[in-house]
This record gives sequence, structure tokens and C-alpha cells, in this order.
Amino acid sequence: MPIISVKRDLLFQALQKEYTDDKFAEVCFEYGIELDEVTCEKDIIAREQGEEKAIDASDDVIYKIEIPANRYDLLCIEGLVRSLQIFFEIIPSPKYTKVTPDNPEKLYIKPSTAKVRPHCVAAILRNVTLTKEMYDSMIDLQEKLHQNICRRRALVAIGLHNLDSVKGPFYYDAKPPEEIKFKPLNKDKEFTAVELMELYKTDAHLKPYLHIIKDKPVYPIIYDSNEVILSMPPIINGEHTKISLTTKNIFVDVTATDLTKAKIVLDTLVTMISEHCDDKYSVEVVDVIHPDEKIITYPELATRHEILTLQDVSALAGVSLDAEKIAKLLTRMSLSTEVISKEEVKVEVPPTRHDIHQYMLMPKSSTIAQEFPINKLSNLLRQEIAQAGFTEALTFTLCSRDDISVKLNKDLATTNATHISNPKTQEFQVVRTTLLPGLLKTVASNRNMPLPLRLFEIADVVLKDDAKDTGARNERRFCALYYNKSPGFEVIHGLVDRTMQLLGVPYSKSDNGYYIKGADDSLYFPGRGAAIIAQGKQIGSLGVLHPDVITKFDLNMPCSALEVNITDFL
Repeated sequence: MPIISVKRDLLFQALQKEYTDDKFAEVCFEYGIELDEVTCEKDIIAREQGEEKAIDASDDVIYKIEIPANRYDLLCIEGLVRSLQIFFEIIPSPKYTKVTPDNPEKLYIKPSTAKVRPHCVAAILRNVTLTKEMYDSMIDLQEKLHQNICRRRALVAIGLHNLDSVKGPFYYDAKPPEEIKFKPLNKDKEFTAVELMELYKTDAHLKPYLHIIKDKPVYPIIYDSNEVILSMPPIINGEHTKISLTTKNIFVDVTATDLTKAKIVLDTLVTMISEHCDDKYSVEVVDVIHPDEKIITYPELATRHEILTLQDVSALAGVSLDAEKIAKLLTRMSLSTEVISKEEVKVEVPPTRHDIHQYMLMPKSSTIAQEFPINKLSNLLRQEIAQAGFTEALTFTLCSRDDISVKLNKDLATTNATHISNPKTQEFQVVRTTLLPGLLKTVASNRNMPLPLRLFEIADVVLKDDAKDTGARNERRFCALYYNKSPGFEVIHGLVDRTMQLLGVPYSKSDNGYYIKGADDSLYFPGRGAAIIAQGKQIGSLGVLHPDVITKFDLNMPCSALEVNITDFL
């Protein structure tokens, strides 16, 4: 679930009411969201970077609020406050209006964009008044959308520009990277697109997005009638159109591979930011001209109506309510509703509520559930490994950075770990990339048990993967260890052989078999570690753990371990 951070004082000022922390937690619960944490900037920095870095940080109280994944209208303080005010019947649901001037701005989509990112929609916000807090909220909303519905910019990318610094009409084009040259955001000189891709290889913020267009023959760009480049989506905007607190008119562009999501993102952005326009909740349209000369006007800001019968509501929700009660409850959830008769109500779905899908009664049907193949394989293996004399452990998915690096004689940069942005404790800083630390901690906590200790775990690890929409992938692993007065390498080796026998993989150096070969791995004692090769590639390793690894986990006896990726055996 997405978590938004809002300053408590700004939130209460906008709500025109103050609450205690406990009372506001009740308010959130009543609405259907959750107050996840009460903190401040100083505490966050101290936790992530240490006390010394937090000396000059703010003590302003920050509320971290968890919201439903599909409630894009709650991703900023404007939408949150507006929804709560409607919920408590302080204000009615706003009406959003599209302003169509005599000569609307135009955006032309060139045919070449079909090779890389075919869709583009746009809108204009006039006479916007921005404070520092409003500006920060707008940028944070943009980033939250990028991480959520935009799938880390892979599906949709957003650009916000100072309209007064450019001149329409605008053009959405795609050109070879060596032909693109402009001054990117927060830089003082021009770069070609090729140079930018090289420059941002080391940029922690932009590096994750480079793969989206890196290998494409052409890169998308948006430019005006004077050929001033506004942006190179989905990577970076131009410095020329940078928004500041003095910006009055904002041009919004949204490029995408998914047109439906692009329209949702545009609607969400303009309905939130339009609160700061002189003509509140008004948005100026832009005519988008497609390569086939078809003209479509954006934003859509579509409002639709649904007729609900009390009989259907009772059947679906399992509660019996009269028409007046249903109308009042739906209206409080930003769905303006009027009573048509004793048996029907008419619901208005605004452009902010894209989470509300078309109402229909689904026919009753029977479905047959089936276990996921990876879970079925895991369960079968668990039974057999347990029968081999090993005890199953269930360890935490999160661990410390040291657990997967320093304690295993590894470099953190090579672990492909997914880091937690605001860890509450040093024990939970990353998502585990190996199951071994969890088992070693389990042994350390059970040193008083009779020897030998034979433990195993079959569970997921998470590895960073830029090729995935989420930026990471799950990998099902099998890990086992043997802890005793002697290393017991033969026990672990035998378990590997038994596992491969169960998986139907013969011992052979052919592409259909498996074998082990010596390997240099800092995890293991020199000369006592090996790679497990199956079906032509390394699927895991086994060996006697290095003494440094054992002592770092507060153990004092030899230990052998294995870890195998079983995902590829499906």
C-alpha cells in the first residue's frame, strides 16, 4: 500500500480543525485509511543516516498515512483533505470544469513515436498560485504516481512545465539519440541524449529509468514551435521550462504506452493541482492531433452516472439500507448520490474516482482453485527434506544490510538488494537476497539445543531487476545447513544429491543433468566451497562456511550449508 507523508500542522490547517494523534488515527480508520506512523524529519534522518546528520533537521510532526493502492486521489494533501472534508460533510463534492478557449493549444503526435512510446495527452492549468508547501506537494504527487500506476515510468511518464516560457503548438516526436540536444533539468549546459544516458548511469534517482528507452532506435521528445525541448520522457525534463514558485501557467504532458492509464494520471494531476487555480477546479483543454489527423481533446474529466437498486445493493453488500441512507453514505465518499425512488438511487462518479468501476451484477458461477506450481513443488520438497532429518525454519523476509554483506564476506553493492527507504530498525533495512542469514540467526538463538542442528528453509528472496515493472523479482530458494563439532560437508553434499533425485535431474555434465565444481567464494572456507551446476548454468552453491562468517553470527562450531534456486525446475 502507498504511504504518503504530510506535515501535521499543514494538514490540520487545511482541515480547519486540530486532533490528538489518537483521535486522528480514529478519523483515518473511520474513512478507510490508516495512520501508519507519527514521526518528524529529524527522527527519519537520524534513523537512516545517524544522529549527526539530523542535528539541523526539522522537528515538525509528520503523519505517515497508508492509503489503498487504487485511490490515486489520496496521494497528496490536497486530495486527502478534500476527501475528508467531503466525508465529514464540511464541503460538497467539487465540480470540475473544462475550459475551451477560442483557439486551444495543440499538440501534434508524430508517427515516429509509435516505435517507442505512442501515446501523449496534455492539459493546461491557468493562474496557479504556488507556495513552497503546494509546490512540494505537487512534485511529491508526481513521484507517487510514477511509482504507483505509472509502474516506475515504464507505462506512463509525467511532465510539468512553465507554459509562459514556451510557445505552442507543441510536438511529440521521436528522434535518434545523437540528434537530440538540450539543457536538462538542474544542469547549466546542453547534452546530447547519448551523453545524458551516460551521465545518469550514476544518478541514483534517474538510473532505474534508463533501461526503458536505452536500447530503442529513437528517443521521445516534446518541443514547441521554436524547437525548444520541454522534455525527453520518461527520463528528464528540460531546464528551460522548469517550474518555480512564481510560475502562473502550467503545461502538463503525459506520455505512455498505455493510453487508459495516461488518461487516469492526467485526470488525477489536474483535479488535484487545479485547487490552486484562481478559477478553482477549472482546467484548460489541449487538442491532441494524431498522425492520422484525428483530433482528441484532453483532459477527459469524464463524469458518469450509475443507477443502483436497493435489491442489488443488499445482495452484493449483505446489508439492508433504505435509499436515503445509501445516498448519504455514498455522497460522503465523494460519490454524489440522489434518491430516484424508494428502490433506486442515482450515483455520480467524478473524474477523481477511477477506482470505481462500472456497476453490474455478476452471474453466479463455480470456479476451481489450483495451487501455484511453485508452491506445489515447494510443499513436496518440504516433506522430503523433513524426512531426511532436517527441521524447517521460518525466518524474517527483512534483514539488516550487514546480514547479507559484511557478515557473509560480501560487498553490499554486489548483492542486488532492495532497500527499505525508512527502516524502523537496523534489523529490517533490506529485503533478503539469501536465506542463509536467517538460518544462522536461528542456530545462534538455539545453541543450547542438542547437536547436531539440521535446519532448512524454502522461501522467496527478492533481487533487484530493472527488466521488471516493479524493479525487482522474487526467486524461490531452498537453503539448508548442518551445525556440529565437525563440518559435515558430506551431509550437505548428500542432501544436494537427494534433492536433485527428487527433482528428476540425473548426475551428469550434460545439459540435462547436474554436477558440482570447485569455486572461489568468500562465503566458504578456501578450497571447501563448490558451485552447483544444473541444466548448463549455476543454480546454487554449497560448502563449509568460512570461520569469519561463523563468528560474525556468534557461533563457535563448524557449519556446512547449501542454497539452491528451485524456480527454474518448474
